Amino acid sequence: MVLIPIGSVVKLKDAQKRIMIVGLLLRNGDGKTYDYMGCPYPEGVLDLDSMMLFNHEDIEDISFFGLDDSERQIFIKNLEHGLEELGKQNEN
Repeated sequence: MVLIPIGSVVKLKDAQKRIMIVGLLLRNGDGKTYDYMGCPYPEGVLDLDSMMLFNHEDIEDISFFGLDDSERQIFIKNLEHGLEELGKQNEN
């Protein structure tokens, strides 16, 4: 799975309101990791309760694809490397 860039606007399955992605790979209080954190579009962050965590498979449609430049490509490459290393540590 390739992570969608921050700033992208998506529609989730069974949702009426679109969501703007504002964060990647976040863990909730129960320790479960989610692919994305988002806020309502076009309102933005109203308060912490308006934020939602969701996974890639929850996305039905991408309305707008956020910026994908060389800086993001380096970030994604480093992120993938870090996740790979974490996986290796968890195997031991």
